[in-house]
Amino acid sequence: MVQHKIDYETKYKRILEDSYVDPKGKLSQPPLAVSFGFTSGNNPVPIGIGSYGNFSFVQAPPKSKKTFFLSLVAMAYMNGETDRTKAMTGYRKNKKLIHYDTEQGRFHAQKVFRRITDVCGESNDYLTYALRQYTPMERLDFMDWHLNKTKDIGLVIIDGIADLMFDSNDLKESSKVVQYLMKWTQELNIHIMTAIHSNWNSEKPTGHLGSFLEKKAETQISLELTEQKNIAVVKCMRSRGFPFDKFAFEVDFDGLPNILESVPENIDRDKYLRI
Repeated sequence: MVQHKIDYETKYKRILEDSYVDPKGKLSQPPLAVSFGFTSGNNPVPIGIGSYGNFSFVQAPPKSKKTFFLSLVAMAYMNGETDRTKAMTGYRKNKKLIHYDTEQGRFHAQKVFRRITDVCGESNDYLTYALRQYTPMERLDFMDWHLNKTKDIGLVIIDGIADLMFDSNDLKESSKVVQYLMKWTQELNIHIMTAIHSNWNSEKPTGHLGSFLEKKAETQISLELTEQKNIAVVKCMRSRGFPFDKFAFEVDFDGLPNILESVPENIDRDKYLRI
């Protein structure tokens, strides 16, 4: 009993020290991992999509180009800014990008990963893993082990987050998975971007998991398809900072995403909800 009290005393003293925030201390913005565009005015600054120490997520119905959007983010992060990513810019500074695919088999996952290397070139700092064959608990435990073992991580992409649990409508499981995202980003000072499906006929992300993500994420992003099925519009639904302007990207004849100069007006809402 005495040992038990001592353990709690040590634990809570550590939490007391680690969690204290001095309101009089210097206030500084967390460094950006990925941005899109700049603020207006005399002193424009990059508009963050995601910063280090936080996580963000993209939502859309199934088969509506979430994975292509994540590929754009990966390209921008690996190369800083490219012709394909336009105003989307990454701030890697020799950090690693870890890309987990939880949904697809090795063949289709490799096709996704190869998009990034085809555009950015091969790099030992781009680490790719296909985890479809494992159970949700194995995937979550592996990521926890792998992220804590790997040095110099900057950005982590998890495509998709719902495969780290058995039931996205389970409150305890949803809370646990989002708690891991908050723990990893805080302790490792990384940014995590993940993907989740939207509910049918709704802009809400799926289940209790989607609700937890909405509450805790730095940035919530949605995709809408246009009448041209190869074009999607990207919108910032919620942000803790300044929201980025909506933009559009297409998937070209080579199967690679490319941000467009302007946003089409012909968004097909019915098609978006039917997919």
